[in-house]
Amino acid sequence: MRVLFLKDLWNLFFPDLCCACHKQLIRNETLLCVHCRHDLPFAGLSNLKENSLERSFYGRLPITSATALFTFHKKGKIQQLIHLLKYQNRQDIGVFMGTLLSRELLESDRFKDIDLVLPVPLHPKQFKKRGYNQLTLFGKEMAKNLKCPYEEKILIRTASAKTQTKSRRTDRFRNTSLSFEVTDCSLLENKHVLLVDDVITTGATMEACCSALLKTKNVQLSIAAIACPQEYSI
Repeated sequence: MRVLFLKDLWNLFFPDLCCACHKQLIRNETLLCVHCRHDLPFAGLSNLKENSLERSFYGRLPITSATALFTFHKKGKIQQLIHLLKYQNRQDIGVFMGTLLSRELLESDRFKDIDLVLPVPLHPKQFKKRGYNQLTLFGKEMAKNLKCPYEEKILIRTASAKTQTKSRRTDRFRNTSLSFEVTDCSLLENKHVLLVDDVITTGATMEACCSALLKTKNVQLSIAAIACPQEYSI
């Protein structure tokens, strides 16, 4: 009872707020209030074979499966959450997202044989400036629940990313195609690799990463992201 009293007293002066709507959380709520949790825009892709996200890579990459957890809306809840994760080091949000997405994958027959989880890497200069990769705890949570290793040093970025929001997809790929390298191909041989990212937009970054990974003998690739544009969701 004393612990609960002290917690209530702390919350009176330093209340926990919902990361999406900024209303005060009540007891047993974490990160998001009940209303916002029920209002999350799930993309519904994980169980859908040949979904629109996978089809967007046809002719570009020989991937096995692709999925995203949420639909991304500009100024929406997911954008807010990813912004907190990416720029304010709220890696607890990454754990939350990793739990939800790995649960989807475990309930799907399309991701049951994943051998390794890799994140899209940051360039060392970006990492030094930010101090963390926003995908680390997200990817570790995914790997833990999928019961496979998580590796950050196999795929590395060799050129700094430039702002490419307004670039065409072909220009974005041209700018990133030489930006990634595999440090040890032997760790990927005959493996089914799950490459994870926060948001897939044009897919140019994923395409560049996968192009580097596919230089390895007998590697199989699948893709999973926290969010993708509405055009890919069901």
